[in-house]
This record gives sequence, C-alpha cells and structure tokens, in this order.
Amino acid sequence: MKKVAVVGAGETKFSGPQTKTEVELFAEAATEAIAESNLKPNDIKALFIGNALGDIEEGQGMIASYIAENIGCLYAPANRYEGACASASMAIRDAFMWVASGYYDIVIAGGVERAATMGTGLATRTFAMFSDARYEYPSGVTFPAVFAMLTHLYADTYKIPLQKLREQMAKVTIQSYKHGAINPKAQFFGKNADMTVEKVLGSFVVCTPLTLHDCCPFSDGAAAVVLTSEEVAKKLTKKPVYITGIGQTSNGPLGNQKDYLPRIRARELSSQQAYKMAGVKPEDIDLCELHDCFSIASLIAAESLGFFEYGQAGEAWEKGQADIGGKVAINPSGGLKAKGHPIGATGAGQVYEIVKQMRGEVEPGRQVPDAKIGLTDTLGGDGGTLVNMILERGWK
Repeated sequence: MKKVAVVGAGETKFSGPQTKTEVELFAEAATEAIAESNLKPNDIKALFIGNALGDIEEGQGMIASYIAENIGCLYAPANRYEGACASASMAIRDAFMWVASGYYDIVIAGGVERAATMGTGLATRTFAMFSDARYEYPSGVTFPAVFAMLTHLYADTYKIPLQKLREQMAKVTIQSYKHGAINPKAQFFGKNADMTVEKVLGSFVVCTPLTLHDCCPFSDGAAAVVLTSEEVAKKLTKKPVYITGIGQTSNGPLGNQKDYLPRIRARELSSQQAYKMAGVKPEDIDLCELHDCFSIASLIAAESLGFFEYGQAGEAWEKGQADIGGKVAINPSGGLKAKGHPIGATGAGQVYEIVKQMRGEVEPGRQVPDAKIGLTDTLGGDGGTLVNMILERGWK
C-alpha cells in the first residue's frame, strides 16, 4: 500500500446563509487547494465529495458531477458521499484508499453544505433524518434532545452533580469561542471572546439542560484537500502531510447502543483502527479536531478517543489539559461550536485545520507549537457513522 499525502488544502469561510451555490462554494475551496498543490484542474483524476442535504437545500442532486465540470475536471469520475455529519470524512477516507491502492495518484476530496441557508426549522427537521425515523423522530427526538439525554446519563453514570457538569461543559464552550474568535474562517470570528460560565449557563434553554451556548450553529461552507501518492507529493511540496491511519465504523439507532452509552462504542473502535494503522497511541497526538456538536459531545469524544479517563474529561478542560499547552490541544480551530458546522464539509474542515497547524500557517494565538501528529474525529447522526483519521508531518 502506497503512502498518501495531503499536498494542498482549501476552505471557504464557515458562516450563516451564503448566496453562493454549493457548486460555487466547493469550487472556491477546491481552487485554493489545487493552486496550493501547484497543480491544474486537469491533473485531478477523481473527485470524492461529501454532501448530506444538497437535494433538499437546493433541489440539486448529483452535485459531484456538476462540481467536477465547474472546476475544470471535465469527465473525471466524481462521487458523492452521504454519512450525515461524517460525509466529508467518508469521502477523504475513500479517496485515501484509492490513492493508497495505486489506482489514482492525484485526487481531490472534501465536502460542501448550505445548512444555514435552510433556516432553523427546516435544518432541524432534516438533521433529524439522521436519527431513527421510525421511533426517535416521532417521539420528538431531535439532536439537541439526543445530547441533552446523554448529558443526564453522563452525570448519572459518573456520579457528577448536574450543575457541576454544566459548569464543566461551559468551560468547553469558552475554550472553543476563544479560538474561534481569532480564526478568520470561523463563523464566530470576532465574537464571543468574552464568554463566561455565567453567560453560558444563563443563555436560553434549547433542551434541558443544554443552553444556546452548549450548541453548535448551522453553517454554510466548503473545504477540500488534494491527495497524492508519496512519489507525486515529493515533486509538488516540501511540506507534505501524510495520512497514516484511518478508521470507520457504523452503528444502529441510539436505543440499540444502550449497553455502552454515554460512551459511543463505534467511536472507540474507529479510533482504535486509526491508532493501530498509524502505529501511535492517544498520548502521541499533539492536536485533535473532534466532533463537538454540543459541549457534552466534547467530553464524550475526548474520553472515547483515549485522551482522558471516563468521567474525567470535564476536569481536564477545567485544568487546561485539553487546550494548547495541555495534554492535547483540542479544537484549536474553534471546532463545530465556534468555527461552524456545515454538515457535509465539517470533516474536510478538520483535515484542513490540521494541515495548516502542522505547516505553521494559522494565527499565532491558536497555533499549536511544533505539531507533528494530529487526529480528526467526525460523528454522523447519533453514533451511526464514525470516522477517524491520523495525519503526520512529512518533514523535519
């Protein structure tokens, strides 16, 4: 199996409603990634694109084909991936395997979404399609409800008073906002840097006990990366970032996961696949972009990924062990909570962030010093799809 490198990365700003179409948004990110790679569109052999809700957002199906033509990759094979919030990560994982196999030597992968353009009502309803449509949604379960229930279960399982847990979760939010406020690509750039525990707890209740600032926003945006074989990468860049480990798992409805909850067993297995393939351990990871759709999701993810003991992630955030300079730098981009969550693009945005961090190309206030190994973590639905990828710096 060949080594696979990220040689270029591009990303639009993640934001509220944008006027550009999804084809135009992806083209913006792809053009940046291709130009950074010192390539031309006709060098790209195939496209792998995550997009969860384009048919509903714009009434546009088969979006990958239109994107290929629009960016100058005429007649290249183009596939669309749908795995809810993990769509782009699925696309990049599959692109990795095609290049590793030797079938292609240069491809582009990523994702795009206009979730914010739908508006809160339609976005909430369509997001709910990624939980169980027969039993969960008719019972009134949307994703805020899923993670509200997990918050209560987490408090009960680990015997943490709910008020204390809420204060720990507020620390997650404050850290995310701190980094997002200085990330020009983030939806909350220039905002919420003065967030306090009191402001988080005092914002309006979305689903008990989650408040507004416990929740990530709906977002529009796109991100793309160019993947090549090692041989090609050496000709194109002095700073290749190699994908050294991948993992993906699936699971059924939330109720069927009850034996492990609030742990997400699929995440544990997916990350273990990635760690084993890369030959690294959780303690080797310098930075992690994890799926913090809600503040409680950060605690659950950090524990499942092996960074902290179960029930102790909240204390880690309080002590700064999940921040830059701590045990592992989690979400220096601002994460979904502050950078934003354009569903089909989120996983590609995580890869973009890690590549830029390793190359030392982010703002000084959120740069992870000497980052060499990074991990992405993307969750689709309520644990139905999990994808993890490990990236390593390819130069000394």
